[in-house]
Amino acid sequence: MEPEALERFTWYMREHSALTIMFHTKVAEQMGLSATDEKCLDLAIRAEGPLTAGRLAELSGLSTGAVTGVIDRLERAGYVRRVRDPHDRRKVLVEVTPAEFVKFGHLFEKAQASLVEVLDHFDADELQVIERYLKLQVETFRKRVIDT
Repeated sequence: MEPEALERFTWYMREHSALTIMFHTKVAEQMGLSATDEKCLDLAIRAEGPLTAGRLAELSGLSTGAVTGVIDRLERAGYVRRVRDPHDRRKVLVEVTPAEFVKFGHLFEKAQASLVEVLDHFDADELQVIERYLKLQVETFRKRVIDT
C-alpha cells in the first residue's frame, strides 16, 4: 500500500474511533456508567444469552479482575444480575436486565439514523464490499490487538 493511502486510511480510522469513543462516553454518562462499563454492557447484550465473567473478559480484552468490577457496577445500576448456571450450579452467569436498558434505547436513535443516511449512498455491490471490509477489520483487530 502506498504510504499516502495508508496515512489517509489511518486518519479516517482514528477520527472514526475518536468520534465513537466520544459518543459512547456521552451515552454512558447519561446511563450513569463509565464508557468501559457501557461497552461491556453492550457486549453482554449482544451475547447469545447469559455469559460468564471469563467470557466477558475475553470479549472485552479486560482482565478478569477488571471485569468483576464492571459487573459489580452494572449490577448495582440494575443493568445486569448474577444468576446460577442451570446446567452447572457452581458457575455464575451474568444476565442482562432488559427492562433497565430499554429506557436508554433513544440515546442510539441518532447514531442509527446517521448509519442509514451514510449507507443510502451505496448500492448493493458496494455494501457487500463495505461489509466484507468491516467484518475483516473487526476479526483482524480483535485477533491482533485485543486478544494479544
